[in-house]
Amino acid sequence: MTTATVTTDQPEPKAEKGPGRAGRAKKRLTGRTASLIALVIALLWTTPTFGLLLSSFRPEGEIKTNGWWNFFTDPAFTFDNYTQVLLSDTSSGRLGSYFFSSLVITIPAVLFPVAFASFAAYALSWIRFKGRDTLFVLIFALQVVPLQMALVPLLQMFQAWFGFEDEQKFIQIWFAHTCFALPFAVFLLHNFMSELPGDVIEAARVDGANHGTIFRKIVLPLVTPALASLTIFQFLWVWNDLLVALVFGNGKETAPMTVRLAELAGSRGEEWQRLTAGAFISIVVPLIVFLALQRYFVRGLLAGSVKG
Repeated sequence: MTTATVTTDQPEPKAEKGPGRAGRAKKRLTGRTASLIALVIALLWTTPTFGLLLSSFRPEGEIKTNGWWNFFTDPAFTFDNYTQVLLSDTSSGRLGSYFFSSLVITIPAVLFPVAFASFAAYALSWIRFKGRDTLFVLIFALQVVPLQMALVPLLQMFQAWFGFEDEQKFIQIWFAHTCFALPFAVFLLHNFMSELPGDVIEAARVDGANHGTIFRKIVLPLVTPALASLTIFQFLWVWNDLLVALVFGNGKETAPMTVRLAELAGSRGEEWQRLTAGAFISIVVPLIVFLALQRYFVRGLLAGSVKG
């Protein structure tokens, strides 16, 4: 009598795979050594700013004779620097009018490029027309053109259009900032809008929605993080700009804070204690804007980095 032996082919157990490159990189970047290095870099990065903050509250004599670290051994506290910058009737004060000019320049110079770039990015993403891809490549290529190359042609054009009246200087600055910001703004928003689900856009078209309705009710709510990121970037660029302000807004009525801050130190840099106070006054508004849009800013930076 023979016994048949039945053999079943069982799959061999798979070898456990080790962590991939992404896992190893994540482990290294979140380890204790990486955290310690990041902490050291953060301290080194913020130490000059912290020293400038302490110097803004030190008397003029202390600032000009010893370093800011002496504040801990021999503390001397005063508000004279801020009083001179904000309330003084001399040429070193009256920073409030320049602060207002910065707001008048920055707010339209942020709203105009963001609005125009939103329309252009939607058209380049979801409207089919001849030469669309070529136009997008040309807009993208404009980012490599240095800002300084366009200053003289724009200045000549503004002279022919507006002349030299101070009340029209704001229009020139708004126009210049809008032109310089549009290539990057269109490129950034196009990358977000082109990644939106096409089924949602097609469903809206089937329901009879036109491009205006789709843009207003579907696209804009979905790209809010990108708009917030662009708004923060553009606000910081315009608020901290000095070159465009000197070229197109050289009148006293249109000079922003950056122009005034450059003058606070004096012709030979001997009055730089005023500059310490003026610098921290100038960062109040950008700090408020960043904190207000922070959650959208982080979402905008992370959008598209992880695919579901």
